[in-house]
Amino acid sequence: MKFQGVLFFPVTPFAADGSLDEERLAQHIDNGVAAGAGGVFVACGTGEFHALTPEEIERATRVAVETTSGRVPVLAAAGGPVPVARDHAARVARAGADGILLLPPYLVTAPQQGLVRYVEEVTSASDLPVVFYQRGTARLTEETAAEIAALPKVVGLKDGLGDIERMHRVVRAVRAVPGTEDFQFFNGLPTAEMTAPAYQGIGVSLYSSAVFAFAPEIALAFHGALAAGDRPLVETLLDEFYGPLVQLRDEVPGYAVALVKSGVALRGLDVGGVRAPLVDPAPEHIARLSELIDHGLEVVGA
Repeated sequence: MKFQGVLFFPVTPFAADGSLDEERLAQHIDNGVAAGAGGVFVACGTGEFHALTPEEIERATRVAVETTSGRVPVLAAAGGPVPVARDHAARVARAGADGILLLPPYLVTAPQQGLVRYVEEVTSASDLPVVFYQRGTARLTEETAAEIAALPKVVGLKDGLGDIERMHRVVRAVRAVPGTEDFQFFNGLPTAEMTAPAYQGIGVSLYSSAVFAFAPEIALAFHGALAAGDRPLVETLLDEFYGPLVQLRDEVPGYAVALVKSGVALRGLDVGGVRAPLVDPAPEHIARLSELIDHGLEVVGA
């Protein structure tokens, strides 16, 4: 399973009664794949994994698999307590996913060997390849990262910590392990484009783009400019679109997800609001987001 291009993390649409809206999820995913997504990560962070039932995760995964029809890989999330994460893994495998994004254990801070044990126990619940998400309670040393990377079903590591020096050591340690030539690293920070140039410098070119969910034109233009070394366009987008977006995102906790759903709605697809404990953006914040999207589209000529 090899990724390239912009990775699409769709939101999870909810109907007026709060239930999972499978029809709009299918439309949202189809729009993203048609726009040029390199992979679909359904029911993950942007998809409100924290607020979904295991049954909803399974249903969302099945929708993604059926909608993509093999055009791009589909991964779905598993995480939390070991029994729950193992159930997630079995469910998304049953739904036909190509792989799993394994989120950290719930709440507790574990010793390094405990993190290895966590990955071992969850990966044994299915035959699917796994990308492990380093964030929150899961902070790997380079030695632990190399040990996890050597596990037979682990094919990637996604970083949500943002410690570039630490991540550089992790990349070098994993690359020193025989047989990890195809192992993939991902920048998993919120609004990852802001740090994409720095991650590119340590050999991590893949990243998840929340912006792609509502403005694929902007996300693809940035990705292409970064790959081509078009610094003027990269810097213009960082200064005039991504930077202001991050400022808006940081005004209210949870806006990394809530603003994305509002952005999708602004572009014409009603995906409903967010579930608690998140809150929907205030009208003035939606207005600012709308202005940012319009400007970003103007910058890239879309």
